[in-house]
Amino acid sequence: MTISPSEPIRVMLVDDHAMVRRGLATFLKVFDDLQLVGEAESGTAAIQLCGALQPHVVLMDMVMPDMDGAAATRAIRQKFPEVQVIVLTSFKEGELIKNALEAGAIGYLLKDVLADDLVRAIRAAHAGRATLSPEAAQALVETTNQPPAPGLDLTEREREVLALMVEGLNNTQIAGRLSVSSSTIKSHVSNILSKLGVASRTEAVTLALRKRIVE
Repeated sequence: MTISPSEPIRVMLVDDHAMVRRGLATFLKVFDDLQLVGEAESGTAAIQLCGALQPHVVLMDMVMPDMDGAAATRAIRQKFPEVQVIVLTSFKEGELIKNALEAGAIGYLLKDVLADDLVRAIRAAHAGRATLSPEAAQALVETTNQPPAPGLDLTEREREVLALMVEGLNNTQIAGRLSVSSSTIKSHVSNILSKLGVASRTEAVTLALRKRIVE
């Protein structure tokens, strides 16, 4: 897609709420360098419209009924890599932000963003520069800094042993069930306690149930 320096930035709106689209459409008309080229009420429709309308920037809602914003963003970026996507949503959960950015979004803004900030973000996206709202940036940092979920480093055998611990079996009973020696089970239990960061079988079982480490 060849872009003339004087060509307006072609913007497409994707949101399942008509009132949100109407408000954004009215807002975009105020700026001479922005041109609304289309609207979609779903992720599926957005993907289809991108091919026909060739927008420069898509403002994408994150939570929609048929296809979420991350999935739609990923599809658009794969099919039309020249199209930039800014997520514009009410949600600021870290996992949603992470999913959107991994899908290829160049920006993540909340719907209470100031008009001037949104325009700056659209212009920045068109130029290939990323924009994150302060709330999104903070949520992303907090999500990134969270310790890994307990139990991720358990081996398959340790998960089996932990599941039997949850059932209330002692080491001898677990050894009989798995046809191994009691000393082997004792070693597994020791590893499980260490990896889960707990001091007793009871704590391990409680954590396993609370965090659903085993079925």
